[in-house]
Amino acid sequence: MDMKAADNIGRTKFVLHGPEDVFDPRVTAHRGDLADVSLAGKLFAPHYATPMPMRCAAPKALIRKQGGKNHEAISELLHGEDFSMLDVVGDWAWGYCGLDGYVGYLPVHALQHQKKTPQPTHLISARAALIFVEPDFKSGVMKRLPMGARIACGEASECDNFLKTGKGFVHVRHVQQIGAPVVFDGSNGSAALAEQMVGAPYLWGGRSGDGLDCSGLVQMILMLTGVDSPRDTDQQMAALGQDIADGEDLRRGDLVFFPNHVGLMIDSERIVHANSHWMQVSIERLTDVVARFAATTDQPILARKRLS
Repeated sequence: MDMKAADNIGRTKFVLHGPEDVFDPRVTAHRGDLADVSLAGKLFAPHYATPMPMRCAAPKALIRKQGGKNHEAISELLHGEDFSMLDVVGDWAWGYCGLDGYVGYLPVHALQHQKKTPQPTHLISARAALIFVEPDFKSGVMKRLPMGARIACGEASECDNFLKTGKGFVHVRHVQQIGAPVVFDGSNGSAALAEQMVGAPYLWGGRSGDGLDCSGLVQMILMLTGVDSPRDTDQQMAALGQDIADGEDLRRGDLVFFPNHVGLMIDSERIVHANSHWMQVSIERLTDVVARFAATTDQPILARKRLS
């Protein structure tokens, strides 16, 4: 932590004007003893901290409710993504993700200061990408990065098939420039991206090509198509798309929300989703999914949303 900044914060007096704001703890960096300095004057905390700008240096790192590998995973930070670190407790850093503001703990060794890491230029757009020692698929492999990870790429190899990244090389077909959305099937690439993930294991809190939950799948594929998305299903239902009128047929790329679940339609009858029933990303008839939810709830479908 920047001790000079922390000391300056400690000397500053903050005053609450009226009652504390109502806040969502998932995306508000506030705990019993400490809060982000941006919350000063809005939410009370004994101490406030200026976040230290960090970046994920590991292929991926699960974010947990509390510091410790046995605590529940709530999200995941991917290679090259930013993290605002507010505190370090033992081997665990506490703060929030740059992409969606999600708050939690992750291993501090998975992070490096942003000043010590290059600014990412590309996203892994394949289900996974290998980083080769040389610009040759027969050379040794240095590491494996999942779909959604971010890397800094430089010049192309002489053969134009690889891009230089750090000490290795990535194939050009496995990456896309940040800000240049992938389009696989004309006007809507999200369904095609989701279909690529069929068979990927279900992982609570996961949001990468190596394992993911339902909202993690939606967030990742929308990010790759240039659409910002919050992390959890209720947040996505509130923020994404427009409601589809009752009686109107579903289309490829539409989102369907269930209680604590979300999936994406690949046509008018079938849905692709990461689910704990099959413990993987799978394609099913929407009627079958609705029937499973109908066994436990009176309202299986909460919303149907169209992104464009």
